[in-house]
Amino acid sequence: MTDQAMDWQELTNLTRGRPFFVERVRLADNGVAIEGEFELPQLAQLNVEDQVFVTAFVQCHGSIKQMERIFGVSYPTIKARLNRITQMLDFVETDPAPPPTEVLDRLRRGEITAQQALSELEGRT
Repeated sequence: MTDQAMDWQELTNLTRGRPFFVERVRLADNGVAIEGEFELPQLAQLNVEDQVFVTAFVQCHGSIKQMERIFGVSYPTIKARLNRITQMLDFVETDPAPPPTEVLDRLRRGEITAQQALSELEGRT
């Protein structure tokens, strides 16, 4: 394990999963430091074991069978862990519902029917 990984693991153990903020960031190549209050990215907020699990999952291209072999556990165990980690992460909506004004404008222009507008406004596309 690299020194950086060990430092990160020690920091994770020290905080015991409690939220924390980074207040100073220094760029390694030129020594420029930035001070403020920086929240860690979601994946960095996971405990070390979950970070290793997510990294392995990505490296396996999402193959649960390969994850079973790597970790020596069953399919339900892998799925349960993925579900637990998933609940800890906020996901960015990649296909958000259109704003109501846009739906109503399209209805006024005759581009969609009243039923289609209602479906979109209710979140069913």
